[in-house]
Amino acid sequence: MTVGTKETLISQLRAEHEQIAKRLREIQSMIDQSQAEFRRLQQRSVEVTTQLRRIEENFDTVPRNDIKVVYTSALDTRTRLLTSQAQLEKLQQDRTQLEHFGRLLNDLLNSLEGVSLPNLPSSNVQQSTGGETQLSNETIIRLVQSQESERQRLARQMHDGPAQSLTNFILQAEICRRLFDRDPQRAVEELENLKTAASTTFQRVRDFIFELRPMMLDDLGLVPTMRRYVDVFTDKSGIETRINVVGEERRRLEPHTEVMFFRSLQELLGYARDNARATKIDIILDITSNPAKASVTFNGRTITEIEEEVEQNKHKMFGLAGLTERIELVGGQIEFHSIEGEPNRVEIALPTVSG
Repeated sequence: MTVGTKETLISQLRAEHEQIAKRLREIQSMIDQSQAEFRRLQQRSVEVTTQLRRIEENFDTVPRNDIKVVYTSALDTRTRLLTSQAQLEKLQQDRTQLEHFGRLLNDLLNSLEGVSLPNLPSSNVQQSTGGETQLSNETIIRLVQSQESERQRLARQMHDGPAQSLTNFILQAEICRRLFDRDPQRAVEELENLKTAASTTFQRVRDFIFELRPMMLDDLGLVPTMRRYVDVFTDKSGIETRINVVGEERRRLEPHTEVMFFRSLQELLGYARDNARATKIDIILDITSNPAKASVTFNGRTITEIEEEVEQNKHKMFGLAGLTERIELVGGQIEFHSIEGEPNRVEIALPTVSG
C-alpha cells in the first residue's frame, strides 16, 4: 500500500469514526428523551391505577361513561408504556452496536501505524476467526430496526382491535355483576349485550390470531392460505381482490420462504387499502421456478406520492421501507413501478430450492 493511499484511508476512517461519534451523541439524546417519556408514562400508569381503584370503591355511583373513559385511558397508557419500553430497548441496542463498531474502527486506526491494512468485508456477512459466518453490525442494526417496526405495528393493531373490545367486555361484565341484586331485569338485558360483545370479541381475536400466524400456512402451504386470506380481505374491505397462481398449487416452498411471501403480500394488501385507497387489487403468484415470484397490482394513489408523504412526516412504519429491508435481508428482490395515471405494481422475487 502506498503512503498516499494509506493516508487517504486513514482520513476516511477518521471521518467515519467522527460520524459514528456524532450518531452516538444523537442516540444518547434520544435515549435520554425516551427515558424521560418512559418515567412519565410510569407515573401516569400509577395515577390511572389509583383512579381504577376509586371507581371500584364507588362503582354504583360513577356514571357508566366515566367508567369507560378511565378503562380506556388505562389501556391506552399501558399500550404506550409497552411501546415506549420497546423503543428505549431498541435505541439502547443501536447504541451498543455503534459503540462496538466504533471500537473496531479505533483499533483499525491504531493498527495502521506501520502495519499493512487487512482486507475489509464487502458484503453484509463477515468471517469470524473460527471460520463461522457472522452478521455484520449493519445487518444486525437493520434486523433490530425491522423487528421493532413489526412490534409497533402489532401493538397498534392490538390496541385498536382486540384490546379495545376486551376493555368494553370487562366493563359490561362488571356492570352485570353490580346489577344482579339491584335490578335483575336490567341485569338480564346487560347479559344479552355481554353475550353479543363476547361473540364479537371472540371473532376479532380469531381474526387477529389469523393475521399474526394462520395455522393453515404450516398445514396446507402458501397458496391455500393466500386464497383464504384474499377471500377474508375482500369481504372485510369491500375491495375487488383477485389472486392467480402459476404452477402447482400443492407445491410447498421452504417454510421461511412461505412465511416471507405471506407477510409481504399481507402487508401490500394493507398498504393498498389504507394508503393507496385502492378499489381493485390483482395478485399473481408464480411458484414454478427459482426464484419464486409475486406481483401485486393496485389502483388508487401512486406509491411515489405515498412514500414522499411518509418520508416527509417521518412515519416510516407506514411505508414500504421495512418490507424492502426484510426482503433484501433474506436475499430477495423487490421492485416498485409507480406512474401517474397507471396502476401501481410491486414485484417480489424470493430464492427457493424446493422441488
